[in-house]
Amino acid sequence: MTSRRETQLLSRAAEYSAAALRNIRKEFPNDIRSTMQFPGDFPNRPRDLYPAFYGCFDWHSCVEMHWLLVRLLRTTPDAIPTDDIRTTLNEHLTADALEGEAETFRTKGSRARPYGWGWALMLHHEIATWDDPDARTWSAGLAPLSAAVTDAFLQWLPKQTYPIRTGAHNNSAFGLSRALPYARSQAAAGDGALLAAIQDAATRWFSTDADYPADWEPSGADFLSPALTEVELQACLLPPKDFTAWFDRFLPQLPAALLTPATVSDDGDGQLAHLRGLNLSRAWCWLRLADSLPATDPRQPLLISAAEAHADPELDHVSGSDYMVEHWLACYAVLYLTAGDRDHAGKGAPMRDAPQRAET
Repeated sequence: MTSRRETQLLSRAAEYSAAALRNIRKEFPNDIRSTMQFPGDFPNRPRDLYPAFYGCFDWHSCVEMHWLLVRLLRTTPDAIPTDDIRTTLNEHLTADALEGEAETFRTKGSRARPYGWGWALMLHHEIATWDDPDARTWSAGLAPLSAAVTDAFLQWLPKQTYPIRTGAHNNSAFGLSRALPYARSQAAAGDGALLAAIQDAATRWFSTDADYPADWEPSGADFLSPALTEVELQACLLPPKDFTAWFDRFLPQLPAALLTPATVSDDGDGQLAHLRGLNLSRAWCWLRLADSLPATDPRQPLLISAAEAHADPELDHVSGSDYMVEHWLACYAVLYLTAGDRDHAGKGAPMRDAPQRAET
């Protein structure tokens, strides 16, 4: 992390972890969706279907907020209530609970395609790459769910003829970006099927894109930028020279619509509040782009400035406002604040864990 973002993270890590802990334990209200096959075929409560990820208003938000807690344990352990976090994760990420999650995924399916799928694999990757006794236990427990999610990706991607270019959960590029680090780890271990499927889909969907109409962004309920999530994924997949050439064709100019932060008019409206996430996810994408272009690229200062302009006003809105913001937004704040400390979805240097203190 740069010293500026590191300072910002350290000053807010306790607040963000507290928000995540509150919300992953909060079962109601819950936007639970289940296709009914017969009268009464509906869960009595979210825990019946999601014994691990029952909180945070919806399944995918709960998954990503678990990722946030693991990321903070790895990067800022001295700034957060580590004992409380570990206790809570040990309660949620049991082998039985995660087997229940895998069974629900296999039998009921998931409407969070590919967003929640990608975050589930990102959570597993975050845990599996951490040399920690608890993490090894959690990683083993997550294996059945990750296997089910991987199978779903492998069945879906070859059939998805066209990408979905939206600023919400069906966004194709962001879901693949979240799944990519796990796919690369699996490939390194000898199973390259998911990585090959992601690379093939991205090539089919995005390789010939040019002159993207980014002036049309944002839509009114975006929390992702269709343009910038595609850029971020391509930065993960393409060799540097190929990426620069592709990016110059894709966005020959950096439009004001992408460089100007979105205005949020009502935190209590769940759709309008999405725009806070848009500002933070754009900031993360701008940093990723800056890190992927040559260091001599004259656009570098503009990209860093755009990232800060998008993120700085949002960092104080993560908690203490409306539940429609608080149940998920901290994830995007931490994604931005730790950008560069995780690898380029497997291409660069590994994330820098906080130093481990010797036990006395």
